[in-house]
Amino acid sequence: MAETDSRKTIVLTGASRGIGHATVKRFSREGWRVITCSRQAFAEDCPWPAGPEDHIKVDLADQEDVGIAVSEIRHRLEAHGGQLHALVNNAGISPKLRTGSRMDSIETPMHVWRDVFQVNFFAPIMLARGLFKELAAAKGSIVNVTSIAGTRVHPFAGTAYATSKAALGSLTREMAHDFGPHGIRVNAIAPGEIDTAILSPGTDKIVETIPLRRLGATSEVADIIFFLCSGQASYVTGSEIHINGGQHV
Repeated sequence: MAETDSRKTIVLTGASRGIGHATVKRFSREGWRVITCSRQAFAEDCPWPAGPEDHIKVDLADQEDVGIAVSEIRHRLEAHGGQLHALVNNAGISPKLRTGSRMDSIETPMHVWRDVFQVNFFAPIMLARGLFKELAAAKGSIVNVTSIAGTRVHPFAGTAYATSKAALGSLTREMAHDFGPHGIRVNAIAPGEIDTAILSPGTDKIVETIPLRRLGATSEVADIIFFLCSGQASYVTGSEIHINGGQHV
């Protein structure tokens, strides 16, 4: 068999920037095969091997497109033993008002609610169910990326985003119960204020109240995702890990 056939494989959504980008680099550095999924086409200057061949352009807001992506992922996995060792549901959308302010529960249009829940909540379970056979074959791991906004009203995150992330946290618990007997572990991480390319104005004020008094780095989040997908976390399932410098306390 070719050398690449023996590599562990991860499927990651929302891979083009921020936490997703850092996670791709983390797993690639560890020798994993990384199948990336995002709305954007693959950027040729990205640093991981086989990127163009292992990138899938998919609109997670479109249920039909998600189904097509699942079929394409399964096809690509068949050529390498039909096993999937990790699925990381990182993609998420958080619409704002034209002014950049959060969208509250009174004024958020219903079509926005539906789009947000499709991407942030329904797409993760659609991917997990669609790739169930491959995950079970590898005794794989699922990591859902939730948010600190899922447990409290956040000054920047809108209501639809916050409630979708709260629902994803609950879904993680249910999935851990249902997928566990098949050898699949399901956990979540809940990032707080992470230093990404796009930070909301006023984030510096939040940082002043965080016990560690700083933003988190995307690499720090990627490290925890890698841990949850590794053998070191082999008895961890149904957990939601806070990555926020103590902001939740």
